[in-house]
Amino acid sequence: MQAGSGRIRYEDAITLDGLFRERATRSASRPAYVDFNPNTGKWRTRTWAEMYAAIGRWQAGLAKEGLQPGDRVALMQRNSPEWVMFDQAAYGEGLVVVPLYTVDRPDNVAYILGDCGAKLVLFDTQEQWEQFRALKLELPGVERILILNPSGSPFVDARVKSVAEWLPETGANRHVSVDGKKLASIIYTSGTTGRPKGVMLSHDNLLANCRDSLEKADVHEDDEFLSFLPLSHVFERNVGYYMAVMVGFKTTYARSIAQLGEDLQIVKPTLFHAVPRIYERVWAAVKAKLDEAPESRRKLFHRTVDIGFARFEHQQGRGPWKASFLLWPLLKRLVADKVLAKLGGRLRSAGAGGAALAPDISRIFIGLGLPVIQGYGMTESSPVITTNTKEDNVPASVGKAIPNVEIRIAENGELCVRGPNVMMGYWNNPEATAAALEGGWLHTGDVARIDEAGHVYLTGRIKDIIVLANGEKMPPGDIEEAILGDSLFEQAMVLGEGRSYLSALVVMNAARWAEAANAAGVDPAVPSSPGAEKVVLGRIAARMRPFPGYAQIRRAAVAVEPWTVENGLLTPTLKAKRQQIMDHYAMALARIYEGH
Repeated sequence: MQAGSGRIRYEDAITLDGLFRERATRSASRPAYVDFNPNTGKWRTRTWAEMYAAIGRWQAGLAKEGLQPGDRVALMQRNSPEWVMFDQAAYGEGLVVVPLYTVDRPDNVAYILGDCGAKLVLFDTQEQWEQFRALKLELPGVERILILNPSGSPFVDARVKSVAEWLPETGANRHVSVDGKKLASIIYTSGTTGRPKGVMLSHDNLLANCRDSLEKADVHEDDEFLSFLPLSHVFERNVGYYMAVMVGFKTTYARSIAQLGEDLQIVKPTLFHAVPRIYERVWAAVKAKLDEAPESRRKLFHRTVDIGFARFEHQQGRGPWKASFLLWPLLKRLVADKVLAKLGGRLRSAGAGGAALAPDISRIFIGLGLPVIQGYGMTESSPVITTNTKEDNVPASVGKAIPNVEIRIAENGELCVRGPNVMMGYWNNPEATAAALEGGWLHTGDVARIDEAGHVYLTGRIKDIIVLANGEKMPPGDIEEAILGDSLFEQAMVLGEGRSYLSALVVMNAARWAEAANAAGVDPAVPSSPGAEKVVLGRIAARMRPFPGYAQIRRAAVAVEPWTVENGLLTPTLKAKRQQIMDHYAMALARIYEGH
């Protein structure tokens, strides 16, 4: 194994393609990327040198298209080495990359492609392209359409080519631009309200954020990272891709979310980043087995978590030493190691981002000995703004600001950010840019507080804060998080703007709802019945005990159909579109506020 390749300095990279060139030079023979080949049924490994040669071929293909520096190219591609090849080849040609979510709706994708003026698009499958044709979305501004995995059916459209026939046999790596201030990528925000906005990020934005994040990250070139969050999201792209290039560690691409549990045990990664929902699913699976286990086993599990978390608090300097810590080696072997083996058993660090991780979920994993590190950021900040560290980990917070990033709280409680990671602005949207950037400060839209030590605590969204008729203000996030602590509920949204009390719209776990309804003598097929609402309110009340009286949920509307990207109620990053959901359930919401 090639030794001493070292971390690449920001000054030696300048651009994102310069970063990859430097890594390929330093670590040519070291493993870079691993993915599963469905044709052979085996995992395959590519070295940094092999990847760099493949990038040269993709560059030669792009050069044939007559594209000019600054032109936009898009890709709707699952995580794979080909994602990296396309991304790096585009940067080498001085092009601007526009990532698309593979789960996004065709009409939304068509809007993005038209808004950014993309001239070339790479699709993962022919079926993706056929969706546009079926809806008569012709993508008129797109001059070339590439299909990585064609189905074998005729393409019909003359613009369409398979990557296999388009890609030259050989190519040469070149670097058209050496200006880090140039636009690198336009990443469209999820758009919980209205059309998505294109966030413009420069090479410098992304590289600086990598450099500054690494000052707080415990990662090494011998680590192995399992990538499964979409690379179209800036969190995975920067933390799970550009950071890997800067440090030199190996990245393995999971086959799918459905196979994630199996892949974790095959790959046995040392690094892992996930959104809270993944941790919630792992805990739900563990809890389901615990619920069926003898009481003695359940008590042993919770005793292990309690002692493990107390040890963690002691190690962080926030709690006393206890004699019970002497039991930890035994409890670790009997309980903790067996649970963490489901995550591969080698994890040194697990990151959490994208949304707030519920404190009780965080406590369980930390109590089992897995150091869950929670951070915070947004697309407009490339994305990392704050993070906890192993040495300074406050699970209820999202950590402290990373180096070179300044934060402050505005008069209205909004968190504002300034630093080299802050976006250039929104594509073709000067009004939105002016609203988001004021005097160099980025307005995040998040309500937060900062303690004396500098730890940031998020308390809600400016736009989402509910003002009751009596003037009380409530950020719904904490309440929704508490409700979702009950496995009966899959999704929840708290309502009450201008009303005299709060209500909740909840989506049920179908199997658990059937059990709960039958146990209460309620027909599970009629979720709108008074009996069903009573069951739901009883379960919610149990989760709401720590909240003040005015924050209690008085009425509830029950739904069985989940909110999804496909039905237009979630964004591609799985955030709830509050207005669309309220419109969809207008009749049910009118019923629970009738007369008020």
